Parts: sequence; structure tokens; C-alpha cells
Amino acid sequence: MDLLLILTYTALCIVVFKTFNIPLTKWTVPTAVLGGIVLIGTLIFAMNYNHPFSERSREYFVTTPIVPVVSGTVIEKVAKANTILEKGDVLFKIDPEPFQYAVDSIKAQLTSAKEDMERAKSLLKRNAGSQRNVDKTTAAYEDLRARLHDAEYDLEHTVVRAPTHGIVTQDFLRPGMRAVSMPLRPVMVFVHKGEVTYIGWFRQNSLLRLQPGFEAEIAFDALPGQVFSAKVQAVLPALSEGQLQPSGNMITLPHLAKPGRIPVQMIITDPDFEQYRRQIPGGAFAQAAVYSDSAEHLAIMRKILLRMASWMNYLYPFH
Repeated sequence: MDLLLILTYTALCIVVFKTFNIPLTKWTVPTAVLGGIVLIGTLIFAMNYNHPFSERSREYFVTTPIVPVVSGTVIEKVAKANTILEKGDVLFKIDPEPFQYAVDSIKAQLTSAKEDMERAKSLLKRNAGSQRNVDKTTAAYEDLRARLHDAEYDLEHTVVRAPTHGIVTQDFLRPGMRAVSMPLRPVMVFVHKGEVTYIGWFRQNSLLRLQPGFEAEIAFDALPGQVFSAKVQAVLPALSEGQLQPSGNMITLPHLAKPGRIPVQMIITDPDFEQYRRQIPGGAFAQAAVYSDSAEHLAIMRKILLRMASWMNYLYPFH
């Protein structure tokens, strides 16, 4: 950004010197340079302070690691990668036979347990049995009912379904593989469509000019020449560099090496953004600027510089 402003001033000086035939002397050149330093320095300082800029912004999306409720051999993969799915659509199926056997076995035991319970109740009515025997057979019956519900639940979840509206991406699951019910071994990555967040990472000295409700603009690297209006939704109150977690290690100097940046959550308000939405991959990189309610006349400079930076995205060597 600063380089673009310097180049603009340099070009302006060249035009002025050429237009008015100003000679290049030991007085005119240093005056132009000194004037540029003072002018550009003042403008950059005031602009950066009142209208912060982040060259590190990104679209973040929510994913869910797909871990089956039960472990077993995959017999069919239904969902296709990168194809829109609705909530409840089948992703893949696990061999149901072992779980069906468990259900059938418990049902058979349940039938026998019910007969035992009814027999115990009948004997008690004829004073030929005891209440304890009735209680034992009833407890056995209820226990089997609960086990049957668990077994049916497991059988139902041999069919793994989409949690929400979204897509499966980077899918390497194939029939014959074993899917394990372990959080550390997900078999798919599910991307929730529509659940995106735009975060700009701003320097900490910009905090005084970062407030919810301020106008903002975002320029994506994937869309050269396009700048979209936005609004600050929230200034997140914590930096990851300062977090502490219980462990066997004490705080050391490397924890202080990186100051960290303020994460600012933004929402895109530009009505034209929807027609470009599909062209932006999830996690796209961007640049963002926030326009505070102070020194509003300098906002035009920031807007021009942001657009110049967006045009620079046409040049591959810069990325």
C-alpha cells in the first residue's frame, strides 16, 4: 500500500516537472523529495490510524469430520464428492449383518424373558411364587428392552447420513475399507454450505478504530479488480498467541515472540456479491479495509489504494 502511494506521488512529480519545465537542480529535487516524505508520511500515518487495513484476511467455513457411530466394513459409498447434499442424504453404508444378528438375538431373548415374567406373575397370583422372583424377571425383561433399543440404534446408524446441507470434499473412502468409531479417525470431511465467516487480521495499534457497525470493504485475490462493501460485525476479544492451556510446560520466551493480530469478523453487504459467490473457493484469501467515523475525508485514499491492490491481483508474479 505504502509503495503504491509513493509511486503515485513520484508519477505526479514527474508530470509536474515535465509540464512546467521545472529544471532538475540541487534545490528542486530535494524539495520534491522532502515534500513527498512529509506529505506522504502524514497522509499514511493519518490514513492507517483512522482507516485500518489488513493484507491478511480470509473466508472461513465450517466443517464436520464424519465419524460413524458404529465400526464396521463399508459396503457402499453413496455420496459423490463436491456434490450438494441435503440433510439426511446417505453418505455411505456399513455392513449391517452383525448388527442385525444382535437385534435378532436380543428379540429372541426378550420373548423368553417376557414369558418368564408372565409366568412369575401368574405364580404369584396363585400364591405359588414370590414377589422377588417377579421383580427379577421384570428387571431382566426391562434390561433386554433397553439393550434392544441400543442394538436397533446401532443398526440404524450403519447408514451414515449428511448432518446438514453441504458437500463432502476430499473423499477417499471406498467400499471394503473399515470405518472405525473413533474421533481421531474421521472417514470424510463434510463442508457446511452457507456457514462462512469473513475475518480480517488487523494490527493491534488499529484497535481504537475497530468497532462493530463500521463500514468496510473486502477484495478477494480470486476476483481481481472487484471490491465488495461490508460491515464490521464483531471485534473478537482474544488472541490465540496469548492463550494458556494446562500442561507440564512453563511459559517460555517464544510465547512472546509474536504479538499477534486482532481478528475482526465482517459481513459482506454488497448486493452484487452473490453473482460472484460461486467463483470464490472456500477459504479464499483477501484484503480488507475498515472505515472509521474519524477523518472521513481520508477514506477515499484508502478506497483508491484498496482498488489498486485489487487490480494488482491480475499480476501473477505478485502472488
